[in-house]
Amino acid sequence: MPEPSESRGDPDVDLRVPADRRELTARPATILATIAAGGVLGALARAGLQHVAPHSPTSFPWATFGINLSGCLLIGVLMAVLTHRGGGHPLARPFLGVGVLGGFTTFSAYTVDIQQALVAGAPGTALAYLAATLLGALVAVGLGDAGTAALLRRRAAR
Repeated sequence: MPEPSESRGDPDVDLRVPADRRELTARPATILATIAAGGVLGALARAGLQHVAPHSPTSFPWATFGINLSGCLLIGVLMAVLTHRGGGHPLARPFLGVGVLGGFTTFSAYTVDIQQALVAGAPGTALAYLAATLLGALVAVGLGDAGTAALLRRRAAR
């Protein structure tokens, strides 16, 4: 089983997994439809959370920050679980990774929030959000991957 630090390739289709390669070649429209269906669910969840916790341009965008960090954590968990299961179902990565979690997390809202804070005269908030999201996302995906991989190894050793 690969270690968390090893490259896993593209999260929607891991070309090192024979089932993923066959799925992409045999049914590319199925993969696109799977990604689209997951993306709708992820985007709806994000929009709902952002609606529940709106923010002004000068305040820290906690909803988007939480969405992006939790999404990164879950992507790390997903990659560890799928790696542990030998890649899982060929449509798991497209649906959950690119679709649901890709639609849930949002780089565009992140950058718009930064731009709006700068325009509104809150460069400190913009810089704090920029750095906290970048560092937090990297830590979250690493913790999700490494923590889940360790738990799965411990569980398998029993």
